[in-house]
Amino acid sequence: MKFIKTLAAAAVFVASSTCYTLAETPVLRAAVQESGTVNWELDTITHYEFDAAHGFDLQVTGLAGGDAAQIAFLGGEADVIVSDWLWVARQRAAGEDLVFIPYSKAVGGLLVPGDSSAQTLADLAGGKIGIAGGPLDKSWLILRAYAQQEYGMDLVAQTEQVFGAPPLIAETALSGETQGAINFWHWAAKMQAAGMRELVSVSDAAGALGLDPETPLLGYVVHGSLLAEHPDLVAGLAAASGDAKALLASDAAAWDRLRERMNAKDDAQFEALKAGFVAGIPTVTTVDEAAAARMMSLMIELGGAELVGDMTELPQGVFYRPGA
Repeated sequence: MKFIKTLAAAAVFVASSTCYTLAETPVLRAAVQESGTVNWELDTITHYEFDAAHGFDLQVTGLAGGDAAQIAFLGGEADVIVSDWLWVARQRAAGEDLVFIPYSKAVGGLLVPGDSSAQTLADLAGGKIGIAGGPLDKSWLILRAYAQQEYGMDLVAQTEQVFGAPPLIAETALSGETQGAINFWHWAAKMQAAGMRELVSVSDAAGALGLDPETPLLGYVVHGSLLAEHPDLVAGLAAASGDAKALLASDAAAWDRLRERMNAKDDAQFEALKAGFVAGIPTVTTVDEAAAARMMSLMIELGGAELVGDMTELPQGVFYRPGA
């Protein structure tokens, strides 16, 4: 990967706007979590030069976490990050002109031990559920709504919740300290490889609630000014992302070179991570805004102002529309 800026690249970024008159090839600065799974795609883009093929130079900086990437992005230190579209919507509602480009629909599910007798969420009543991401985790909120609709069950009242970082949630679930667990998709893949099974997927729960499970939750985020001033660059990023996904969906060798950075401890984890990433590839490039609005309504109902701020509906312009 190309992490170091050249003098020419450094010169093209003035204040918070982007200008490419001093560089032969436009530079796109991405700031992402160092350990994030998006690095598998970004590494593929740079290694196979899909960025160059689409007319730009992708330079990636790894940071400690998603919050640090958001701060760098909003402060003008990066041109693109990865976040969920709910964050983009909240920022737009607060006056930030941000645009979401679909990246992944991977969301995971609720897992139980392989020998658990539980067959539905209702069977977890009285037990402990470990949840990564906190009480406002989107998967947790969707599963709460699903349990209420399908079983008349209040998961908050009828289970004990244990919130923690993904590794802790995985550890407590695998050790039997919790009866169920909701974790980020790549941790869930590792947990399944270790013998846990999925009781209900977030995708299935979303479908039962009338939401569209094909709506990508995660995406690349750019400033609206970049899209307005350099639409070809944004289109190039979307195209390079598509090329990388197509390669990873079809070429085992492309995964073999990524194995070390995937931190897969064995073949089972490796295969589970590969399958999870490919399953999360969006089937559409244009988000169904009506479906997104329905999900937004659910998040407003369950997450309230702590999750969505003052939003009462989905703002206009959240989603990138190719060719628009």
